[in-house]
Amino acid sequence: MRKPLDSTTDGWLCGLAGVLIFSGSLPATRLAVLGLDPLFLTGARATLAGALGALLLMLFRAAQPERREVWPLVIVALGVVVGFPLLTALALQHVSSAHAIVFVGLLPLSTALFGVLRGGERPQPVFWLFSALGSAAVVAFALRHGADASPIGDALMLAAIVVCGLGYAEGARLSRRLGGWQVICWALVISLPVMVPLAWWFMPASFANVGAASWWGLAYVSLFSMLIGFVFWYRGLALGGIAGVGQLQLLQPFFGFVLAALLLHEAVPPAMIAVTAIVIGCVAGARRFGRATPAPARAS
Repeated sequence: MRKPLDSTTDGWLCGLAGVLIFSGSLPATRLAVLGLDPLFLTGARATLAGALGALLLMLFRAAQPERREVWPLVIVALGVVVGFPLLTALALQHVSSAHAIVFVGLLPLSTALFGVLRGGERPQPVFWLFSALGSAAVVAFALRHGADASPIGDALMLAAIVVCGLGYAEGARLSRRLGGWQVICWALVISLPVMVPLAWWFMPASFANVGAASWWGLAYVSLFSMLIGFVFWYRGLALGGIAGVGQLQLLQPFFGFVLAALLLHEAVPPAMIAVTAIVIGCVAGARRFGRATPAPARAS
């Protein structure tokens, strides 16, 4: 009989599954904005995922959030349902997905900081050294290649990282009480009164010129990036710790580069690979020193 996984290992495995799913988000978004307006894409992906989330909540008869949980759910919605998708879609009109993926290396630091501020975690001091080293490598790359990039695109990506880190930490904190899939479903449902009108208002007059690649991109970010990925990710953060499991995002640029090269035929400069190798090397150290006292978890 197989020994069941401990909660920490389960959390890291769920977190890795979430990272693998999220790795396709920026390449898929890049495909989608080739034929769809970023504002329509933001509203459409949240509307489609919100409809599925509402269906899941009804099918499984999920309990409604308590009043004290509504505002944190709004923060989650603003961070990961509205903020990150919209800001990245706008950024990808100015930079390639390969360039934007590098900024994802800053997400672990952003998530860890909000994990301390909002989740009450206290990683060991050495943890911050590894986290900062990985983030510094990303920033150095962005500054080194600033002439080849877009200041507007970079600023939008940095803003996206901040709001996403907040949404991740807040969602993980809620997952300990509500459960991982319930958090993202309720956040999506809460956003529907805004996202449905947004999608309707910015819907193109005709879809005749929208290619199949854009539709596939919309389908991926709606189903996987907006819903399925968060089921694994919030469970992982809740069980394994926000700061520690959050460092798995350092692997996301690597997987994203591979997808960008395979699907979009984008060039991946050697410097990008070098930066990715550095930040991946920081994961082991961050994992070892990122353990915090776990809070009671209910991340079903």
